[in-house]
Amino acid sequence: MIHKEEFSLTGADQKIIAGDITYDDKNTKAPLVIFVHGFKGFKDWGAHNLVARYFAQNGYRYLKFNLSHSGVTPDKPNDVSDMDAFAANTVSKEMLDVDVVIDYALKNLGVNEVFLIGHSRGGGLSIIQAANNPHIKGLITWSAISDFSSLWGREREEEWKKEGKIYVMNARTKEKMPLNVTLLSDFEANKEKLDILNSAKQINIPWLIVQGDDDVNVPLETAQKLSNANPSSRLLKIEGANHVYGASHPFDKETLPAQLLLVCEKSLLFLNGL
Repeated sequence: MIHKEEFSLTGADQKIIAGDITYDDKNTKAPLVIFVHGFKGFKDWGAHNLVARYFAQNGYRYLKFNLSHSGVTPDKPNDVSDMDAFAANTVSKEMLDVDVVIDYALKNLGVNEVFLIGHSRGGGLSIIQAANNPHIKGLITWSAISDFSSLWGREREEEWKKEGKIYVMNARTKEKMPLNVTLLSDFEANKEKLDILNSAKQINIPWLIVQGDDDVNVPLETAQKLSNANPSSRLLKIEGANHVYGASHPFDKETLPAQLLLVCEKSLLFLNGL
C-alpha cells in the first residue's frame, strides 16, 4: 500500500520546511528521490502528489517539501498566502533549505545517496547542489532555468534598487506578489556561487534534462544551453509540452496528464538505468 508521511524541519531564518515522503509499505528501504519545487510553486501544487505516487508505485521513495520562504503556510497548504515570507526569500535561503532536507534524509532515512528532481527554479537549485554535494547520485531537471535573474528580468533591477520592492504576477490568482530587493542583493553578492551554467559544467554524475518545446516560461534554448554546458548530460524534448507538462492547479483528476506521465516514465527509466 502507498503511504504518505509528513515531516517538518527548521529552514532559513528559523522558518518551517514542511515536507512529506510517499512510499510503498512493502518497500520502505527503496532509493530516495528528492523533489525541489519552482518559483511560486509548492509541494502540493497541481499533480505533484500524483507524481509522488507514481514513483512510489515504481520502486522509489519520493520526498517533496515546501521551501521555507515559499509563502505556503500549514493552515493554507494549497496556496501562496504568506506574502511577507515570499517577499523575504533569497536564493541563498533556498540553497540552505535544500541542504537541510538532504542532510535530514541522510541522517534519518537510511540512505547514503539521493536522486534530485528539480522543476524550473528548483532545477537551478538542483544543478548547483549536484555540482557540490557528493551524496547526489543522479540529477533530473524539468524545465530548469539557467540563470536566476531570468525570473525577474535584468531590465527591472534599477527600479528594484530604487523602490526596494518589485511585484510579480500570479497568473492563476492575478495577485501581485512582492519581492524585496534583498533577493537581488543576495544574488549579486553571491554571483559566482549562484552561477547555474558554471555549476552545470562541473556536474560529473548522470543528468537528464527534460524540456517542453512549447514552454513560454523557460524556452527550449535554455535547456540546450544547459546541455551544451555539460555534454555528458542527456536532453529530452517533450513535443508540445508547456512549463508544467499539462498539469494545472488545482488538479482534480485521478490520473497524470499525458505529457507529465511521459516525463515520469522517462525519468523512471533514467533512474532505473543508474
